[in-house]
Amino acid sequence: MRLLTATALAAVLAAGAATAQTKLILGEAGPNRGARAEAMQSFVDDVEARTDGAVEIDVQWGGALFKANAALGSIGDGVADLGTVIGVYFPQEMLGYGIADLPLRNADAWVGMRATDALMRSSEAIQQQLADQNLVYIGTFTTSEVNIGCKGAAIRSADDIEGLKVRGVGAYGDTFKDFGANMVAMSIYDAYQGLDTGLLDCSQGYSYAMAALKQQEVIDSYTLLDWGQVGALGIFMNKDVYDGLDPAVQQALQDAGVAMADTLGELITADNEAAIQTMRDAGVEIIELDAAERDKLVEQGAQYVDQWVEQANAAGLDGAALLEEYRGLLAQFAEERDAQGYPWDR
Repeated sequence: MRLLTATALAAVLAAGAATAQTKLILGEAGPNRGARAEAMQSFVDDVEARTDGAVEIDVQWGGALFKANAALGSIGDGVADLGTVIGVYFPQEMLGYGIADLPLRNADAWVGMRATDALMRSSEAIQQQLADQNLVYIGTFTTSEVNIGCKGAAIRSADDIEGLKVRGVGAYGDTFKDFGANMVAMSIYDAYQGLDTGLLDCSQGYSYAMAALKQQEVIDSYTLLDWGQVGALGIFMNKDVYDGLDPAVQQALQDAGVAMADTLGELITADNEAAIQTMRDAGVEIIELDAAERDKLVEQGAQYVDQWVEQANAAGLDGAALLEEYRGLLAQFAEERDAQGYPWDR
């Protein structure tokens, strides 16, 4: 029914009737709070504004339509017209997108999002991989830079990692294991108790999330790793529905998707800065990892980047070419930031 409605909308828009409206259903596993939810709402409002009210997006928050680990198939099958997909839940299906989760030197949230967004729009191979799953890329988020908080310990160098009980995040956790950490499988939501009871010495996470979960109450130190982020997290759309829309509406969705990264970049940068101040106010020592020690992490994590290249090649993608393009895009947007500042400061 929604596909028919979208097709009808395209015909009406082509005839110049501005009063027609269609409703698209967006499935989101997370709650309606926080920086990412605010950025998503800005996307919804932006689409409505760009289409002069012809398109309305109804967000179903909190997993009302599907849980995070069922998002890919649910969107492809039309349970929702569009929705949020977290790449780590679908490592093979979202292999191309997974480049944004690699432990590269990529700590800036805005730079990472814009580079990821540009790659997803420019790579025909990734777009075809998505089309085979009846999906179209719309826009990207990020969890932002991975840092680490510890209780009864402090990470000032790579040597300090050995022997610590650590909750890790993807390849960042794997790299810590390589340096001798004892990895503990635990969600970020359980890390407070883990740190409080001694099940964990340290937990990798994101500044805004750690403050939101009040982990400053149970850590002594917080090390800013200046390393990388987890960025394979974004909005995808059912291709059948998307193809049934007027090209002007498709363009509005895409343009709003690009703008969403700028909105989240501003919000999450401010939230992370506020979170670090909250930790300082709570007496937590904030440590900035020395560049030489950071480089040790990057070099050790390179093996996981190489593994991704091999997996991409096996899936029919040119992994080395995509990685080269992505690194170039990271450099491009870092240069833009350095020359012009962030978009919200211009």
